Amino acid sequence: MDNLAAIVADGELRSDATMIASGKHRATIGMSKIKERRLGLPIDCHPGCHVGEFVPFYFYPRSIMLYVLHCANHRELAYRGGQEPIIHLEADLHEVVTWANANGRRWAFSLSNAGAYYARFRAELAGLGEVDWSAVAAIDFRDARVKEAKQAEFLVHGSLPWALVARIGVCSPSALSQSAGVLAGAVHKPRLERRADWYY
Repeated sequence: MDNLAAIVADGELRSDATMIASGKHRATIGMSKIKERRLGLPIDCHPGCHVGEFVPFYFYPRSIMLYVLHCANHRELAYRGGQEPIIHLEADLHEVVTWANANGRRWAFSLSNAGAYYARFRAELAGLGEVDWSAVAAIDFRDARVKEAKQAEFLVHGSLPWALVARIGVCSPSALSQSAGVLAGAVHKPRLERRADWYY
């Protein structure tokens, strides 16, 4: 939530690498060691590119990372604010791919956690059949195989236009009100919904 006004003002979502290069500071909720590792992890289908240079999206709400943030007890977690201030930004995969292809922007997706050394990537839509969609949608992810596959990510190099964000999902009435206030002056206003089913 703390970053929404800046994202709207910038007109785009930016990768970690792009944000670092810009010198701008934003509120972060991820684990710093993982973020640092992603900056150096290669994406084999785009030689010379690294995971941290891409804007990441999960394929499904209620991510494992959101659960970690909700529990707020991981020793490497600096953020302890829980899940309520976290908002979901949703974009249509096919619309994003169409835009990226038309603008020469690289994209890819991982078949598991993109922040892992063993992650495999694809850069063609035909590869979506390799994603374990039952794991992606799983609520119970105690099984190690499910846990890995659930963390598959869709990645867009550099940045993604704010105009491609189609929907914002929030946890509570107060988050809904706060988001509506931020969006009041925006030219592009994604559909804004309270989605308690996207949270733990």
